[in-house]
Amino acid sequence: MNSPPSSRLDSAIARLMTLRICLDWATAETLSRPGPVMEFGLGNGRSYDHLRKRLPGRDIHVFDRHVAAHPDCIPPAERLWLGDFRATAPAAVQRFAGQVALIHGDVGSGEEAASQALAGELVPWWAARCRRCSRPAPLPWTLSSPRSVTCSAKDQRP
Repeated sequence: MNSPPSSRLDSAIARLMTLRICLDWATAETLSRPGPVMEFGLGNGRSYDHLRKRLPGRDIHVFDRHVAAHPDCIPPAERLWLGDFRATAPAAVQRFAGQVALIHGDVGSGEEAASQALAGELVPWWAARCRRCSRPAPLPWTLSSPRSVTCSAKDQRP
C-alpha cells in the first residue's frame, strides 16, 4: 500500500521535529563549554526560545534583518543585531573571536535552491568563526532542513 504524498503540514511537522532533535543534540554538546551562542535568523523566535530554555544563563546573540518574533521571544537589545547579517556579523566576530560555543542558522527563504546556495555561502564563513565543530555524523554540520544549519563547538581552533 502506497502512502499518500506529504502535505505542507507534514513537511512543517517533520522540519520542526528535526530542528528540535538537532538543537537538543547541539545544546547538550555545548552545556559544559563556555562562550556565547549565535542565532542567525530570529524569525518568529521558536529556535531562540528553545536555545534559551536549553542553555539558561547563556548569552545568545541573534542576527536578523528585522524583528518579527512573538514578543516573549525577542532577545534583549544588547544581544540583537539588526540588518543583513553579512553586514552586522563582522563586529560580533571581532568581539567574540574564538569564543563562540554554538552557531545556529535558520536563514533560508523556503525555496530549496536559493536556500542551498545561501547555506553554501554561509557554512564556510560560520565554520571559520566557531570553535572546532563537533561531528555528529561524517559532516561537521547538522543540516536539519534546506534552511537550517547547526554547529556545536568543541575545542578552540589551533
